[in-house]
Amino acid sequence: MFSVVSRALLRSVVVFTASLVFALPALRSANVQAQADYPNRPVSFIVPFPPGGGTDISARTVAAKLTAKWGQSVVVENRAGAGGILGADAVARARPDGYTLLIANVGTQSINPTLYPKLPYNADTAFTPISLICELPFVLMASPSFALGSIKELVAFAKANPEKVTYASSGLGGSPHLTAELFQLVTGTRMMHVPYKGGGPAMTDLMAGHVNLLFASVLEGSGHIKSGKLKGLVVTHAKRSPALPDVPTAAEAGLKGAESGSWIALLGPAGIPAAVVEKAAADVKEVVLAADVREKLIAQGAVPQASTPAELQKLIDADRARYGRIIRDKGLKAE
Repeated sequence: MFSVVSRALLRSVVVFTASLVFALPALRSANVQAQADYPNRPVSFIVPFPPGGGTDISARTVAAKLTAKWGQSVVVENRAGAGGILGADAVARARPDGYTLLIANVGTQSINPTLYPKLPYNADTAFTPISLICELPFVLMASPSFALGSIKELVAFAKANPEKVTYASSGLGGSPHLTAELFQLVTGTRMMHVPYKGGGPAMTDLMAGHVNLLFASVLEGSGHIKSGKLKGLVVTHAKRSPALPDVPTAAEAGLKGAESGSWIALLGPAGIPAAVVEKAAADVKEVVLAADVREKLIAQGAVPQASTPAELQKLIDADRARYGRIIRDKGLKAE
């Protein structure tokens, strides 16, 4: 026979189970409602870099299309500083309701956590991945005055003359710098790094012939290459860029394992409701795959590429491991 305690416990279990049965449909209904209502007011996209760069340009292309789809303004806010940390921190501290989102790239999510010894947020737990937007292949560009016109010639000369070839970057530890470090690792060369405070000054000095080489996104470099102001040597992507169809890929140039570059993605603060994440991810995918957006992104030198939240997190983790190894091996530290 059941004791009094056992019977009371059984009644409690029955009551709890019954309440759970009735609560689950209500919970599902709330999730569906949250998804249907989102967004019902303007959404902010925080770009943690100055206006005009590759991340900013792609963000505005997607934001304009989402504004039309949602019937709510998607406002792009540039909060530059500290290699993207200031803008990322603003999103990490934002209310997790899906109305303040981060336009992130490989630097903010995969490089900074290793490059900077201390961040104002926990990079492993501060953000909710939503969707990849596009990949940004890099192109290795040479000054018009640089005599070497092919990768084969460059590698041969750089091997025979260590640190005689100079390469610019947008800053120590950024993705262009780490791409150049990977290039040297793959080719067995040693070149001299000349860091700048941003991609603009680096590009200007490259065109003036003050430095020999620069890795930058195809988006930033294709116009200068097409106009003859710079020479395109190789694209660090698995496929040729439609924006630079005459520039070979790293693999075509005989460089195995030299694929690199950046990407742009949408994330939010930790704790965003799953229904909102699902809705935002689905809508970003639809926008990125729309013919007009694809054409704009491709013309800019980007590779349109949406993803699931899980796929985005996997990409972030893989790039953090890859670039983290280079940062640690080279002993790189943020300036």
